[in-house]
Amino acid sequence: MSAPREPRKDAVDAIVEQWAEVRPDLDTTAVEVFGRVHRLARAMDDRMENACARYGISRGEFDVLAALRRSGQSRMLSPRQLSAALMVTTGGMTGRLDKLERAGLLRRSPDPHDRRGLQVTLTEEGLRLADEAVGSCLAVQTEALSALDTERVAQLADLLRDLLLAVEE
Repeated sequence: MSAPREPRKDAVDAIVEQWAEVRPDLDTTAVEVFGRVHRLARAMDDRMENACARYGISRGEFDVLAALRRSGQSRMLSPRQLSAALMVTTGGMTGRLDKLERAGLLRRSPDPHDRRGLQVTLTEEGLRLADEAVGSCLAVQTEALSALDTERVAQLADLLRDLLLAVEE
């Protein structure tokens, strides 16, 4: 019978071990969770940025196209709704919209219900690109999740939802 395998260690384990050396009085459980969440988010952002680059767009621009695509049959939102949905400042959103409009992927038009407002709508080319890019981006995420079995993925999703809801309250 073989000896039990030592658990694999990551960069966060090294940080926790360093804190244990210099400050053994600290409870570093939060570092174990949020350090990994942060590193995972950065690694996945890089992968997603690469997936989007194949379509000539940034991750942030993809997020705009995806928000419009999933907004329903009209594929239309206001710049303010997009900013709120994507947690981006209105100035940051304007830059994204400018670039996507120049590329012919969306159009801005006056809101018929609000003289001061605008509506942002996907063009046919924007719809086509959004549909292609979302498949590619989901494949990147699904590949990363393949390190876990289905049950553990569901458990992780549930745990992260609980934590996010608690933090956002």
